[in-house]
Parts: sequence; structure tokens; C-alpha cells
Amino acid sequence: MHLARTEEQQELATTVRALLTRRSDSAAVRAAIETPEGYDTGLWQALCEQVGVAALPIPEQYDGFGATLVETAVVLEELGENLTPAPLLAGTLAAVHTLLHGSESEREELLPDLAAGRVVPFTLGRVVLEPADRTPAMDQTLRLALAAEPVEPPEDVRDISIALVSALQVGAMQRGLDMTVAYSKERVQFGRPIGSFQALKHRMADLHVLLEASRSASWGATAAAAAYLAEPSEDRGDALHRLAAVAGSYCSDALDRIAGETVQLHGGIAITWEHDAQLLFKRAHALSQLNGPAHRHRASVLT
Repeated sequence: MHLARTEEQQELATTVRALLTRRSDSAAVRAAIETPEGYDTGLWQALCEQVGVAALPIPEQYDGFGATLVETAVVLEELGENLTPAPLLAGTLAAVHTLLHGSESEREELLPDLAAGRVVPFTLGRVVLEPADRTPAMDQTLRLALAAEPVEPPEDVRDISIALVSALQVGAMQRGLDMTVAYSKERVQFGRPIGSFQALKHRMADLHVLLEASRSASWGATAAAAAYLAEPSEDRGDALHRLAAVAGSYCSDALDRIAGETVQLHGGIAITWEHDAQLLFKRAHALSQLNGPAHRHRASVLT
């Protein structure tokens, strides 16, 4: 079970965070979603060339780094916290599908390109990630389209998708909580910062509990995904399915709650286009539907 980050994983998070701080602030995110690609191609190139994010879970024999999906989840958390548009999820799922279900010739043909940062579409049922022609969506930070015909990935790939999306959700929760705490220290009402009022302290403490419980669920799911990808087996597949369902259920509901409270605790400013609370709210809605709603994940735990 993945209970804490290693020193190397923390260094990876720090490196990615520093790059995103410089190149993916609010203004940069808004500029990126207006580009034809829907993301900052220069930033994606830097993430691939300087950090190697696309190559992390790909074995060295296919020009990858030979790390694990846990390292990919570390990066996704950072991307989620910045609401950064990036094709990492689609590329990772394409690599996972090829490793688990592709032929050797398919691996040799596709995986080196994916490791280098090639952007490819990936279909999850009716939703296509990173399509050439995107469909306007509520969350402009995700490049999506509707598939002409549903294409369901194998169950193990779907479970890995749920686990990786939970990392994006945890990052978004951290963003929402940080935004709210910072605002509560600045906004003055009745001569005091609103963060000094006990009722609001309790609400933010509850959000922190949701965040940390979600992080634990997500880390458990991504650890199970990494173990299964490294050595697929029935037992590891069962563990992956169960832990991914738990993470998908809990993290979806938690992010919905945190995003809603972020809007509420920011008051009227949160519903304006200029404020990032609306981006967080839209991201919460989109991610909660990407692999199906939370109640379906809960049902799958019980079957």
C-alpha cells in the first residue's frame, strides 16, 4: 500500500510544481484553453523534455523511464492543483492499454512515441480524450469530444483510468481549499477577517478532512494500479477494481463538495468569470462524470 511519498517522488512533485508555478498560473491556463490545441504546447514540451512526465510508466526497453503509475499520479496531482490543461491522462491510458493488451509489435511502434510526448486520443466509452476536433464542454480545461460509437476499454484499463483521475481530483481539492483559506484571511467583514469566525473555521476543517481522506483513497488506488501494471494477476486485478471504485466514489463526491464550498465561501466574487472558483467548479463536474458517477462506483464495490 502506498502510504507516503518517497524522497524521489517528492522531488518529482517539487520539480513539476516549480515549472507550473512559472508557466501555468491563472492567466496562462486561460490563454492555453483558447489555443487550437486546448493546452500550452510549449509547457507540454517542457514537461516531457525536462521532467519526462510522459515516459514515467513506460519500460526502459521502449525508451521510457521505467518508473510506475504512482509517479504519474504525483504529476497528475500537480496538474490538477493548477487546473493545467495537458494531454498526460490520455497518453498514459494509451500506454497502459498498449502494455496490457497490445502486441509486441504495437508496443514497439507506439510506446517510444508516447514516451517522447506524442499526443494521441483515447476513448472512454462515449468520451474521447484529446480528440483532434473537440466538442465545446463545460470544463474548457479538458479537451473532449463525443465518440460516434461507444468504445469501452477493458475493465482493467477503466479501473486504472478511475485511479488516475482521482489524482487529478485530489489536486483540484487542494487548489479549492488553498484558495478558500487564503481568501478567508483577506476578506474582512464586521471588522474581522472572515476566517476568524468559528463557523467558517469548522467548515474549512471539514474540507481538510475530506481532502486528506481523498488523498489516502487515491494513493491506495494508484498504488494498486501500479502493482497491477507491473505484474497483472487476478488477485491484483481484484484489488485494483475495489480500490479504484472506492477512490472514484469518494473523490468525486469530495471534490463536488469542496468545489461547492469554495464557491459559497468566496461569496459573490466566486460566480464571476474572472475568478478561478468557476474553473474549479466546472473541473469537479467534468471529472465526476468522466468514468461514470460516484454511485456507480459504490455499486461496483458491493458486487
